[in-house]
Amino acid sequence: MLLFVLLMLIVFPFVLIASFMGPVQGGNAIYRICMLWGDIWFPLVGIIHKNIYESPHDKKRAYIFVTNHISFLDAAVIVKTYRQPIRALGKKETAGVPVFGYIYKNAIVTVDRDNAADRSKSVRKLKAVLRRHISILIFPEGTFNETGNALKSFFDGAFRIAIETQTPIKPVLFLDVYNRMPYGKLFTLTPGKSRAVFMEEIAVAGLTLKDIETLKQKVYAQMEERLLHYGVGRIS
Repeated sequence: MLLFVLLMLIVFPFVLIASFMGPVQGGNAIYRICMLWGDIWFPLVGIIHKNIYESPHDKKRAYIFVTNHISFLDAAVIVKTYRQPIRALGKKETAGVPVFGYIYKNAIVTVDRDNAADRSKSVRKLKAVLRRHISILIFPEGTFNETGNALKSFFDGAFRIAIETQTPIKPVLFLDVYNRMPYGKLFTLTPGKSRAVFMEEIAVAGLTLKDIETLKQKVYAQMEERLLHYGVGRIS
């Protein structure tokens, strides 16, 4: 945690400067700064990260990435996993954390999940990001998966946006985050491996809003199958 805070304080002035470059160029610059932060912090705390590509991945294309969510470490693993311009959707409350919150709100799209108007505003921002050919990241489970199963049920948001913008979905699995930092133990961090698996993209061309449920279940089934394949099944 001390290393986390210290490195955040070091990069903060650069983030502050980049924030004046606008939401697109500035946001991309801030994300690159966060990538550099991650490249330093992860080795220092003994976490070795590896990306696994099950199919070819084009970093120049815009995708809607959907990822499983089971640890506070997920936010940090994002910058080691997605090595391309991206905006994640994250809860608004975190933006109130000193220093980190400023970096957070300038690098992602925030949402107040209890406010319908704010949710609609966040969706418009995500669509605007996609129009700029920048990928977005959504945790379709919404909150931590505490069910004990590989995944909890998905919300519709990511799949609705995918169909409305005709943007392909690319599932990505975080395999080891729970072992590194369980969701109930914020200040517990175990050194070791961290793997992210890029699955094959799922096309949405020609789908309509009537297909949301079918698409959601298809993505869920494929992600669950691959999590079980890699040995990340029920967590007790």
